Amino acid sequence: MDGDGNIIIPKAVRPIIDLKEAPLGSKKGVNKQYRYGNLYIRDYETHFSVHMDTVDPLSNPLGHPFVDVPEYLAGATAAFIVGRRLGTTVYNICKKGEGNNTKDAAAIGTAVLAGYIAGSAAGNLVFNMASSLKKKRDE
Repeated sequence: MDGDGNIIIPKAVRPIIDLKEAPLGSKKGVNKQYRYGNLYIRDYETHFSVHMDTVDPLSNPLGHPFVDVPEYLAGATAAFIVGRRLGTTVYNICKKGEGNNTKDAAAIGTAVLAGYIAGSAAGNLVFNMASSLKKKRDE
């Protein structure tokens, strides 16, 4: 078992996986990753890392983040809320500060950039906090 609770299987035991490669998932330095129902398999150089998800993301893509990876959902929600709020505030400040002389494109560009930076930082912070809490809970 690894630190995340995944089962480690040496490639000498099962060298080839004949499954369709999964496009989504946490990469963590993998060569390839596969899904077989709720089974999630990461293919590394010398071994496979395997775990079971509670909800199959291919059959229930909206349920999977709520149950199996809530830290991603929390991070994305924080990024959206903070980014939108700050972007709107910056846009309003740019429009008020310059009156009608400010071009909409400049105000929009500044607001989007500010919202993106703040949202990314907030999302990353919340994701890391949620991941840490999840690891402590699982220990």
